[in-house]
Amino acid sequence: MSEPVSGAGPLWPDEDAAQPAEEAEFELRDVLVSAAQHNARLDKALAELVPEFSRSYLQQLLAHGSVRLNGQPAPKPAHKVRAGDRVVVEMRPTQQSQAFKPEFLPLDVVYEDEHLLVVNKPAGLVVHPAPGNWSGTLLNALLGRDAQALQVPRAGIVHRLDKDTSGLMVVARNRAAMDALVRMIAAREVSRQYLALAWGGWHGPPARSVQAPIGRDPRNRLRMAVVDLEQHAGKPARTDFELLASSDEVCLVRCTLHTGRTHQIRVHMASLRHPLVADALYGGEQVGPMQRQALHAFRLAFSHPVTGETMEFRAPLPPDMLQALDLWGLRYNGR
Repeated sequence: MSEPVSGAGPLWPDEDAAQPAEEAEFELRDVLVSAAQHNARLDKALAELVPEFSRSYLQQLLAHGSVRLNGQPAPKPAHKVRAGDRVVVEMRPTQQSQAFKPEFLPLDVVYEDEHLLVVNKPAGLVVHPAPGNWSGTLLNALLGRDAQALQVPRAGIVHRLDKDTSGLMVVARNRAAMDALVRMIAAREVSRQYLALAWGGWHGPPARSVQAPIGRDPRNRLRMAVVDLEQHAGKPARTDFELLASSDEVCLVRCTLHTGRTHQIRVHMASLRHPLVADALYGGEQVGPMQRQALHAFRLAFSHPVTGETMEFRAPLPPDMLQALDLWGLRYNGR
């Protein structure tokens, strides 16, 4: 699934979720509380005194005893500091800060100019470093491919695909292009279409639109689900589906996103009782060559964020999905 990345704030929502690296080298930061920070919470004052780290990470340093106040272990984050207090911080790198490094990994680049890239992401490639995947990601590959990516937040990534979803992604190469693409995605001016192979023969009209809010599954926090907004947190979501081919056992559908919620296509298809082939999280069994969810971002269209030129890209079905179609004698005509 594709999910937009908003703004230019923290690199990712879980940027500082990891614990400080206990054995890593560190520097001591020795600072004084200013008059303007008098009577402020310790964690708030610390965030202003050491602005290159987020408050959540600095709270972790506090919890790990890496902050001293006037020569003593720092008290609770809510402790009120006084002007002239001396704060010494052991600035330990996070796993994230060590992970965001260039790696020379192969990338299938289908388009490139001075402002943007369009890449065809293979299944299995994680988009950005996160717990369990601190290296070998698309972000690492972008940093290794182009030194210019170091100057762009998130290496220019403006939307995401799940690890096991293949297909097209647009990446900005400068800040102006990135800001424009983020605005375009938020305004739904970027067209994203997917091909999904799902269990169950398709019945009813060949075109169907699902408008159903998506939120965290209250029974399984690892999953997303269609939720009742009166009872559970969630956000509106819309996906259009069009049948391309069907057998008694499976169906191939084209999916058009109108919103970008986590696992949106997977959740909406499961809600129609058509879980994707090999999508174990949402009830889809594996079969033959399909060992990952059968979802491919095959078409991406938008106006160039700088030149205004109409851009459209298509990525052919990957071999595992083609082989899976062959199992049921289905054909994809390239639409």
